[in-house]
Amino acid sequence: MINLETPKKHKGLVSQAHQVAMNVLRANSRKYDLAEHEYPVELDMLAAMIDGLSDSGSAEGAGASGVRREADDGKDTTVKNGANLASVLSIQEMCWGDVGLLLSMPRQGLGNSAIASVANDEQLEKFKGVWAGMAITEPGAGSDSANISTTAVLDGDEYVINGEKIYVTAGGRADAIVVWATLDKDLGRAAIKSFVVEKGTPGMRVERLEHKLGIKASDTATIIFDDCRVPKENLLGSPEVDAKQGFAGAMATFDNTRPLVAAMAVGVARASLELTKELLTEAGVVIDYDRPVLTQSAAAATFIQLESDWEAAHLLTMQAAWMADNRKANSLEASMAKAKAGRMASDVTLRCVELAGSVGYSEQDLLEKWARDSKILDIFEGTQQIQQLIVARRILGKSSAELK
Repeated sequence: MINLETPKKHKGLVSQAHQVAMNVLRANSRKYDLAEHEYPVELDMLAAMIDGLSDSGSAEGAGASGVRREADDGKDTTVKNGANLASVLSIQEMCWGDVGLLLSMPRQGLGNSAIASVANDEQLEKFKGVWAGMAITEPGAGSDSANISTTAVLDGDEYVINGEKIYVTAGGRADAIVVWATLDKDLGRAAIKSFVVEKGTPGMRVERLEHKLGIKASDTATIIFDDCRVPKENLLGSPEVDAKQGFAGAMATFDNTRPLVAAMAVGVARASLELTKELLTEAGVVIDYDRPVLTQSAAAATFIQLESDWEAAHLLTMQAAWMADNRKANSLEASMAKAKAGRMASDVTLRCVELAGSVGYSEQDLLEKWARDSKILDIFEGTQQIQQLIVARRILGKSSAELK
C-alpha cells in the first residue's frame, strides 16, 4: 500500500536539497530575476554537489528495498520508493528556493527525463552526464504535440532534421537538445520520435532568447534546425513506426516529466504559504485549525483553504511518482497531478500576494516573484486544458479521435 510520508531513506536527500535551496537558490533569487539572460555562475559551484545528491537519491531508489511482504498468490511484492519519488521530493525543495534557478541547473534539464524515459542502455551510457533541454513546441503546434511539423529524414547513417522549435527551456545553455520530429507526417502520431542533437551540431542555431513574465533566471530559446544532421544512433528508442503503439512511446516522456513539473508547483506554492503565514501572524491574524473556518477572519479562512488546496496537489504529485517507481501505469495520475498542481500554484501564489497587501505586491519580499514564476508551471509540459482533456479521456476510456 502507498505511504505518502517522506521515506526515511530519502530524508537526508530532502534535507540537503533544502539547504541548497535556502543558501544558494533563494539567496540569489532576486539577483537573477533582475538580470535576465545572465548566466547564474553560482550554479557552477553547485553542479558537482547536485550530481552527488542525484546519485545518492538514485542509488537509494535503484535498490528500492521498500517494505517486503508476500502476496496471497505467493509472489513477492515490494513497495518501492525509488528515483522518481526522490526526484519529486528534491525538486519540491529546490523550487521552494527558486524555480528559474532550478531550471538553469546543469545536467538537470527536462530533456534528461526524456532520455531516461525512452533511451536504450547504450544511449543511457552515451548521454550520461549530458545537460539536455527538450524541444517540443512549435509556432503552429503548441499544446497539440501530435501536430508536430519538424521533420527527420533518414539519409544513410544520419537523420536530417528541419524545423523550428520555440520556448525551449535552457535551449541556449544546455549541452544537447532532445528534439521531437516526425519521420513521416502522413503516418500521424506514431511517426513522431525524439532525437538528441548535441550543441555545436551544424544546422542547429539558437535564433533568440525570450523575455518572459517569470523564471527569468532560466533562458528560453527559439531554435532553428536547417538540414541539421545527427547520427541515426541519436534517435531515442526504436526507429520503427508502430501504428498500434501510436503516440504512446513519445508520451511516456510526459508520464515522467509531468510529476516533476507538478513538484515545482508544489515547491513554489509552499514557499508562498510559509511566508504569508509569517506575515499574517505578524499582523495579528490568528489561524486556528481547531475551529470551523466560518468562525474565523476572512484572511484566516482563505489561508486555510489555500493550504488544503496545496495538500491535495502535493499528495497527487507523490502518488504519480510512487506509481512510476512501482511500475504502475501513471499516465492518468501524472496528468491529474500536473493539472491540479499547476492551477493550485498559480492560484495560491496570487492569493498570497493579495493577503499580504502592499508587501506582497512590492519587491520587498519574493511573493510577487513567486506569483510570476508559478504561471509557467500551469502552461509548459501541457497546459491546464490539455491535462483536463487527457484526464477525461482516461476516465471515460475515449481515444483522442473520440474526445477532442
